[in-house]
Amino acid sequence: MTEPYHQLLTTIKTTIREERTKAIRQLNRSLIGIYWEIGRHIVERQAQHGWGKGIVEQLSKDLRQDFPGEEGYSARNLWDMRRLYETYKDFSNLRQLVAENLYGQF
Repeated sequence: MTEPYHQLLTTIKTTIREERTKAIRQLNRSLIGIYWEIGRHIVERQAQHGWGKGIVEQLSKDLRQDFPGEEGYSARNLWDMRRLYETYKDFSNLRQLVAENLYGQF
């Protein structure tokens, strides 16, 4: 093939790799936002209603039933989401970034 073709191929491959990287970063941001919100909801409802540990187990069971084939809703993961929120809830800059991400302002 000619040099212009190889340049075209290189340009297209670079574009594909760059866009894949952007997509992965955006997905990761979205997942962090989702995990933050799930953790926040669990913490707030436990405090509001006096629920104990059993609520996380029940949520896990119900979420896995409602979203079959999707991973990430085990009780362990829900506890991790709760812990994420609890650990970083007082970091105002992080809270703002999570909110911006959730509302598409990134």
